Amino acid sequence: MTYEEYNAFCGALPATSYVVQWGGSHVWKVGGKVFAIGGWQGDEPGFTFKVSDIAYEILKEQPGLRPAPYLASRGMKWIQHFAKPGLDDGALRDYIRASHSIVSKGVSKKKRIELGLAVP
Repeated sequence: MTYEEYNAFCGALPATSYVVQWGGSHVWKVGGKVFAIGGWQGDEPGFTFKVSDIAYEILKEQPGLRPAPYLASRGMKWIQHFAKPGLDDGALRDYIRASHSIVSKGVSKKKRIELGLAVP
């Protein structure tokens, strides 16, 4: 996945906002909370996203994936896709979509209603 494809995909998810920060990274947020980061990598595109506890245990040992620098070291369940083979584009989209869902559930009920997100 290229950064252009990544940005188009994240921008199509509900109630997202985009900012370039942290040294030129493509940062996507929902309700003001980060759910995906494109960047923090050398020449090869790198993508960082939040995952469930189970997904974290499965993905952290896969070739091309690792616990996200900075975030995982603070006990958060974030994975960085940093090299091949990593995830194919379809699986990467699925995990980014899941990250959006996980993070949006952490947004206050009032804010989720304002943003038009489903409120359980």
